[in-house]
Amino acid sequence: MSTEATSHYDHLEKMPLKELLEGINAQDKTVPIAVEACIPTIKNFLKELIERMKAGGRLFYIGAGTSGRLGIVDASECPPTYGVPHDWVIGIMAGGDGAIRKAIEFAEDDTTQAWKDLQAFNINNRDTVVGIAASGNTPYVVGGLKDAQNAGILTACITCNTDSPVSKHADYPIEVITGPEFVTGSTRMKAGTAQKLVLNMISTSVMIQLGRVKGNKMVDMQLSNNKLVGRGIRMLMEELAIDHEKAAKLLDKHGSVRKAIMAYTN
Repeated sequence: MSTEATSHYDHLEKMPLKELLEGINAQDKTVPIAVEACIPTIKNFLKELIERMKAGGRLFYIGAGTSGRLGIVDASECPPTYGVPHDWVIGIMAGGDGAIRKAIEFAEDDTTQAWKDLQAFNINNRDTVVGIAASGNTPYVVGGLKDAQNAGILTACITCNTDSPVSKHADYPIEVITGPEFVTGSTRMKAGTAQKLVLNMISTSVMIQLGRVKGNKMVDMQLSNNKLVGRGIRMLMEELAIDHEKAAKLLDKHGSVRKAIMAYTN
């Protein structure tokens, strides 16, 4: 596995701080190039995923450790960013929600638990499962993808090695080959960055295609704090060519940027 290969750098403990930072940054610069090579596969996967979600399907992420946390982060940001229900995109990780903050020993080694976790959401063949595993060997993810495939569910994976077990059970294997980490085997680094970039592509493209963006604005975002209210006011000022006071009153009355725009223009 290239993710476990020995780092191109050695004697890290003897490096000056500036050299450490430059080395990490130099490795990070290679990640977007590796992601770019996967765009054709991501595009083909998204074509199927978007049609399924238009028909009422949901998107599930499964993973363990860093990979699981990244899936949960991406899923949890969809409702506030795009105003969608919490059950459109769902992140599940080995060990449950408690593992988000504290690692649960051996949770990722159970090949049957992911499918049990998915069944708690009444998963069906309109849904899609994306397995996230930097190594491509995580038993929790491999087992979940295998069971999902057997149930006729669309599957994909995000991994950083070629021809891994997760890829064998994914209809669309997204293999972002990032190579050895700066700290040997520390896949929370380049591999984690690569997975985050791919997740950004997946969820953002899906939400745009499902009509949750107008122009380049998040018009359905939840107005859950003063910063977002201020952003909403600025959106209305720009879109409708009105002053701050009028935009603020309009947003307060209708509760969302989209509804405010529709009410003002109709």
